[in-house]
Amino acid sequence: MGTRRVLVTGCSSGIGLAVAARLAKDELRRFKVVATMRDLGKRGPLEKGAGDSLNKTLEIKQLDACSESSIRECVNSLSERRVDVLVNNAGLGMIGPLECQSIDAMKELFDTNFFGLARLVKEVLPDMKRRQSGHIVVMSSVMGTQGLIFNDVYSASKFAVEGFCESLAVQALKFNIKTTLVEPGPVVTEFERKVYEDAESMDLSGTNKETAKIFCEMYLPYSKKIFASLGQTPEEVAEQTVKVITDKEPPLRHQTNRLYMPMTALKHADPTGRLPLDSFYKMTFKHDKVFNATLAMLHLLKRIGGKK
Repeated sequence: MGTRRVLVTGCSSGIGLAVAARLAKDELRRFKVVATMRDLGKRGPLEKGAGDSLNKTLEIKQLDACSESSIRECVNSLSERRVDVLVNNAGLGMIGPLECQSIDAMKELFDTNFFGLARLVKEVLPDMKRRQSGHIVVMSSVMGTQGLIFNDVYSASKFAVEGFCESLAVQALKFNIKTTLVEPGPVVTEFERKVYEDAESMDLSGTNKETAKIFCEMYLPYSKKIFASLGQTPEEVAEQTVKVITDKEPPLRHQTNRLYMPMTALKHADPTGRLPLDSFYKMTFKHDKVFNATLAMLHLLKRIGGKK
């Protein structure tokens, strides 16, 4: 297989930047990376991350996942419109009580997280079918397989992404096009920091005092502990994404954080949904000492694993 052109979205920071830089610096020079972002004014960190690969194995282009014309213009600028691998990474986050979220904000999130993916795939899929070759890699989330308290809308957008890709994968396979959902757990990025920073100052007047208290005094502190114990770096996620892209038989789903797998496994253990619902309820509201002890153990396992 020759050099593959990889189009990556959402490359101004975080996972997108890490994936683009890692692919561009591939020692075997297997990739030509088209790293895209909505605002080219934010290209500085990517240029720094790309280093010597900039304008050699990595080029930066403007692409707004919420605009069909922007996507088409970007793809049209590529030789023969060829995209061998699409890495869909652009996304928005949202946490907090549902009563405090506006419908407009929910629509904006879905416009990027779900419809952005649909627009991109709609643009590159016909060419992939014609060439009988391609790989669609989508940065999903474990919250696309298991919902999490106060992540209702974000999780819903990732469930939509998972259903979309799972359905499309069957048809795509007929044309020798692979589909992979990369499912990180918590990742320590500027994206996540901003989401939680906004949450700490959000207007909670739309909900009752008990819900506001649960969100501020329980959920937010617990989330910080989870990120400290289980959080991966963008570079760790990027490394696993590259492995998926280079796999001869890439999986439909790939969870990047093995320490998070027991939590998602609960869902598959009981088709009725009672087991994960009961487990998460008790973990959240009744057994905080067990929760903290579990996180401490997982943090230790992560440190031990990192030294191997």
